[in-house]
Amino acid sequence: MRIVLTGSSGRVGRAIFSALVDKYEVVGIDRSPFSTTHLVGDFADAMLLHSAFEGADAVIHVAALHAPHVGTIPDEEFQRINVEGTRLVAEAAIATGVRRLIFTSTTALYGYAVSPSSCTWIDEETQPKPKSIYHRTKLDAERVLEDMAGPELAVRVLRMSRSFPEPADIMAGYRLHRGIDIRDVADAHVSALTNEGANFQRYIVSAASPFTMQDCEDLATDAASVIKLRAPALAAEFDRRGWSLPKSIDRVYHSARAKHGLGWQPRFGFDEVVAQMDRRSLDVLPPGSDISRQSE
Repeated sequence: MRIVLTGSSGRVGRAIFSALVDKYEVVGIDRSPFSTTHLVGDFADAMLLHSAFEGADAVIHVAALHAPHVGTIPDEEFQRINVEGTRLVAEAAIATGVRRLIFTSTTALYGYAVSPSSCTWIDEETQPKPKSIYHRTKLDAERVLEDMAGPELAVRVLRMSRSFPEPADIMAGYRLHRGIDIRDVADAHVSALTNEGANFQRYIVSAASPFTMQDCEDLATDAASVIKLRAPALAAEFDRRGWSLPKSIDRVYHSARAKHGLGWQPRFGFDEVVAQMDRRSLDVLPPGSDISRQSE
């Protein structure tokens, strides 16, 4: 199978490339050079896409503008890259006979669906309520793909939760309800290459959570007690390291549909975050680090 991967120089793209390269022929496209990138250029170029897609079996479309670009790049550029660029990718895929397109989306687009005063259980039936131009354009891109999906082009949309480097204590806590290891994200993309079913499918991709929907009321007001009950190993590790458990949790991303529909299982939980910190991995920051520019 020949796979074209846009955004192949970025952090998510590199992880997906690594998960694919032993099994498939992979062609990376990115405007920034890197060892995982074969074609350097703006993916929102119809000629480049048509050339790259000839003979491909599937496209994984990762390239996009993200949350840190909000306020520094004009809204029109978000529209050009995230929405119209995605439309170009789908059009080129159909024109060149590519049979499957996998789109990397984000749980950030739920936005205002999350209430700061309660805990929201979020699955694929939850209505997104975007906050920023980033959220809006990712959701608009999903809608473009839903309209274009059909017998000629199967589309899989993966809404991935937080996976960027963060302070270890925050990251380990998030791994219970709103975070995911980048390698698990990559594995979900690989699984989406071959699953069967409807032409258009959408999935939340997040780490396994110990919480149930019935926990939400208590998670909003006394998260520490729920964590001690549902995730005692994490609570013990936090206590050993002198880290504070969160007082409240405002959301739980539920990824059961992805596990069933893709045959995918997340492998890396909070314990891996702690292990990465101890071995000084660049994917985990020391507690107290400033992450003000990285947010959903």
